[in-house]
Amino acid sequence: MAEDESDLLTRARGGDRSAFGALVRLYQRRVYAAALHVTGNHADAEDVAQETFVRAYRGLASFDGRADFFTWLYRIAINTALNRLRSGRRSRALADAGAAEVAQLGGKPEDLGTPRYAPDEQAALTQEVRTVLEAVAALSPTLRVTLLLATVEGLSHKQIAAVLDVPEGTVAWRVNEARRLLRERLGAAAPKVTRNS
Repeated sequence: MAEDESDLLTRARGGDRSAFGALVRLYQRRVYAAALHVTGNHADAEDVAQETFVRAYRGLASFDGRADFFTWLYRIAINTALNRLRSGRRSRALADAGAAEVAQLGGKPEDLGTPRYAPDEQAALTQEVRTVLEAVAALSPTLRVTLLLATVEGLSHKQIAAVLDVPEGTVAWRVNEARRLLRERLGAAAPKVTRNS
């Protein structure tokens, strides 16, 4: 696959739009997923993904190959998503988006491969997930993005450092700080969740 990507990249840099289209198809799901994790809703994630590929196409000439193509593309996606958050163009809160998706777990058994829940279990699960998502959404954008890249995307500290263009030590600190803040916030919220369930 690396040779295919390299060939596509060479052709795309030479102006072959179909080669760039193939690169888009290769990475569109991962770029969209990264954008969704940062923005917290599908509409913004779609906009960010589209803008990421437009920026990547326009910037192909500046891609020097020091990082691999996906790391470069991922950096564009994360920066675009963060800029969207900073500009206040976010249409739904992260917690609301996550809770709405979790609410679907009580539907058909085949949905997401999860079992059907009784109504009281579903309500408790939805509330617990909402609490966690609210705590994650309350983190600063830099802490939230770093934590999501490490835990949800499964990137190594080295990969995250390349994507965010920061030292690995900074990544490690951000991940630890985000986890510490989540433990504090979720620990404080735990009695409230327990009382409601």
